[in-house]
Amino acid sequence: MELDVTVNLRRSLAVLGLSLLTAAVAYTWRPTLHLTDSIGQPKLEEAFPAAFGEWRVDANMPVVLPAPDVQAKLNQIYNQVLSRTYVSPRGERIMLSVAYGGDQSDGTRAHRPEVCYPAQGFQVKSSQVADLSLPEGRTLHVRRLVAQLGPRHEPITYWVMVGDQVATSSTEQKLAQLRFGVKGVIPDGMLIRVSSIDDQTDRAYALQARFVADLQTGIPTASRARIFGG
Repeated sequence: MELDVTVNLRRSLAVLGLSLLTAAVAYTWRPTLHLTDSIGQPKLEEAFPAAFGEWRVDANMPVVLPAPDVQAKLNQIYNQVLSRTYVSPRGERIMLSVAYGGDQSDGTRAHRPEVCYPAQGFQVKSSQVADLSLPEGRTLHVRRLVAQLGPRHEPITYWVMVGDQVATSSTEQKLAQLRFGVKGVIPDGMLIRVSSIDDQTDRAYALQARFVADLQTGIPTASRARIFGG
C-alpha cells in the first residue's frame, strides 16, 4: 500500500513539475507561431477514407452522438470531430472517433476516454499501454482501456497526436508541448480512438490492431505523419 502511495505521489509530482515547466517555457519563450500557420489544418473527412482495405463505412449503423453536455465541451475544444462505424466482409465492426484541435492546450486532455467515458456513465475497468505493429516495420505506441456500461463491454485503443508526436499519457502530452514550445511553436492536437463492442477483450484488441494497421495503409501518404507520427 505504501509503495502504491509513493508511486502515485511521484507521478503527481512529475505531472505538476511538467505543468510548471510548461508554464515557465510559455512565459519565457511565448510561442506565437501556430503549427497550422505553416502546414494548415487537416480535413478529417478527406484524411480518413470511407473505404480502405476490407473495411467500409457501415451506412446501416447510426452514428451515436455524445450526450449534449459532452458535445458542448467538444465544441469548445475542437475544430473538427469525426465519428464513423466501419464493417468488414465478415460483419466485424469498429467504431472510429477522431477529434482535432488547431491549438493544443491542457484542455485537450478533457476528451481523453478516461474522462469522456465516465462522464457518460461508463466505468473504466482497465488501462494499459501497448505497441501496435504497422506496415513497413513501424510501431505505434497506444493506450488500451476497457469501458463498461451495464452489459455493454467496450475495449478501446487510442492515441493522441501533438503535432507529429504520439502521446499516450498526460506526461507525454506535456513533454511534446514543451518540445514545440521551446521552438516558439504552438502545436495542434488530434485524438484518434477505435473501439468495438465485445466481451472478449483479447479478441477485440486483436481486431482493433488489424484495423489500425489497415487504416495506416489506407490513409493518404501526405496525412500519415499527422495521424501516426513522423
